[in-house]
Amino acid sequence: MAQIDYYFATLSPYTYLAGLRLEEIAAKHGATINYKPLDIIALFGRTGGVPPKDRHISRIEYRTQEMQRQSKKLGMAFNLQPAHWPTNAAPSSYAIIAAIQDGSGDVGQLVHSFVRACWAEEKDIAQDDVIRACLADAGFSSDLADSGLLLGAETYTANLEEAVERGVFGAPFYITGDDQRFWGQDRLEDLDRHLADQ
Repeated sequence: MAQIDYYFATLSPYTYLAGLRLEEIAAKHGATINYKPLDIIALFGRTGGVPPKDRHISRIEYRTQEMQRQSKKLGMAFNLQPAHWPTNAAPSSYAIIAAIQDGSGDVGQLVHSFVRACWAEEKDIAQDDVIRACLADAGFSSDLADSGLLLGAETYTANLEEAVERGVFGAPFYITGDDQRFWGQDRLEDLDRHLADQ
């Protein structure tokens, strides 16, 4: 069975714009997704990237145009300047890690619920009530917001280290079992084609 290691950040607009297309591709090819939330700002610092606020104005302007184009192309609601961004991504990431361990709901839907809350619904994904609502919406117990915090912290850190070692430098980032790497939601079609050729 094909495996896809999925490195993402709950603060990433491009993780939001990926929607649930990865899950659709995985289902189509009978692939398993290994969800790996990570600290995107720390990743930038480790791999030569620059946080959005510190980039040259030409890159900032291009990113703004590209996010608008992509959201329109995909028919997705999108707020260029969300009220609660940036925020602390750790609590939502810990909740995802706890949900993976629990296994009772839909992890893909949970990831999308968090990024949608940030980029389309003007919600602060660091807040307990938002985390609980996202968990419940994806079929998990909202009490997972309070569980496995040590494991969440350890796994979140380990995901970052693993990502750096495996050549990840942005989010979303997809790595197949044969070490083919795909960076960005706009490479999902290429990932789909690669899995079809295996």
